[in-house]
Amino acid sequence: MIALGFGAMLAMMLLGLPIVTSMAAVGIVGGIAAYGAPFLDSIAPVVWGVQNDNLLTCIPLFVLLGELLLRSGIADRMYTTLAAWLGRLPGGLLHTNIGSSALFAATSGSSVATAATVGTVALPSLQARGYSMRSSLGSLAAGGTLGILIPPSLNMIVYGSLTSNSIGKLFIAGIIPGILLTLCFMLYIAGSALWNKETMREEKVPLGERIRLLRHFIPPAIVFGVVMGSLYLGIATTTESAALGVMAALFFVWQSGKMSWELLRNCFISSARISGMILLIMVAAFILNLTISLTGVAETMTKWVVGLGFSATGLILALLVFYLILGMFMDVLSMQVATIPITYPIAMALGIDPIWYGIFIVLVCELGMITPPVGMNLFVVHGIRPDNGGIQDAIWGAVPYAVIMILFTLLLMAVPGLATWLPAHM
Repeated sequence: MIALGFGAMLAMMLLGLPIVTSMAAVGIVGGIAAYGAPFLDSIAPVVWGVQNDNLLTCIPLFVLLGELLLRSGIADRMYTTLAAWLGRLPGGLLHTNIGSSALFAATSGSSVATAATVGTVALPSLQARGYSMRSSLGSLAAGGTLGILIPPSLNMIVYGSLTSNSIGKLFIAGIIPGILLTLCFMLYIAGSALWNKETMREEKVPLGERIRLLRHFIPPAIVFGVVMGSLYLGIATTTESAALGVMAALFFVWQSGKMSWELLRNCFISSARISGMILLIMVAAFILNLTISLTGVAETMTKWVVGLGFSATGLILALLVFYLILGMFMDVLSMQVATIPITYPIAMALGIDPIWYGIFIVLVCELGMITPPVGMNLFVVHGIRPDNGGIQDAIWGAVPYAVIMILFTLLLMAVPGLATWLPAHM
């Protein structure tokens, strides 16, 4: 029955039906099959409860925060500054792609927005300087995945909402893994350049000029400090910290002279579209969760897996393979809302730390952003490339980073403190 429902949902998505329709259909049909027409009466309170959840108010606020930083030119200035500091490293501007993605991720929270923003700024310069398009697209697609690991992260908010875990702790837990994964990407770029004897390096920028450019780091650093500092110090909830971040971003947009009704209008419309999509998916997820909880599917699956004698390590390895395959056909949000209600109780039954499991889920789901055929970041960077090449450049360019992410997941399993140490001391 479980396999039938999951298979039907996957089939509908592969046929092109929206994830909202697929999940809601499986949840409603399954609930009616189990309890008859009275099941419909229990859906309304669920929908009402989701839409009135104060916690989910932070989603449109974080989306708006990213839009303000994107449209105000702050991302462009960040890239210019990092290019001056990192361009002399082996691999040149490819390091700037990763560094800029990490910085923008720390203020945006969206993987697709990170890849699109940095890619739009970087690709013309990379092409003009003769960088390999395969390496350029691969680094941009991989850098974009940092958007859902480095806080604030919309996908961590979704996980925390679905599992009733502290989003503040999830944000804090993502800091060390996010920084380490960024460094791993950059280490690969430098090692690859030295191994292949590539000489792509930028001209040295005078120290005085580099120091002068550091002022462009002030806005994103303050925004990140306001959001994470208010959470870490316990003086604001997740929603309140998002609102504080938006206020800080509005100040820097005004200070840059870019503030206008047209900019605000575009930011609000784009934020409404993205937030509406996410919140509709959340409603469908909670309808499906209602069916799962009422029919006892999660409990049945938990007892079955525990009865198989799986260890926590064995389960995580199996889930790593499962999500790697699933990521080839589903986007991140779809994977989360479709699988977390089933896998989370099993993980908790085996004694896995819920915060660590959240970082693991986000990490393996973000891996799906760069695995074909439905790697969203691959399509994003391919769509903004300045030439007319095929998508295979983006795919093959991202393969080494996918391998690094798999190895990093194994490291996270071996050293769980990378994700749990910081939130335990907050």
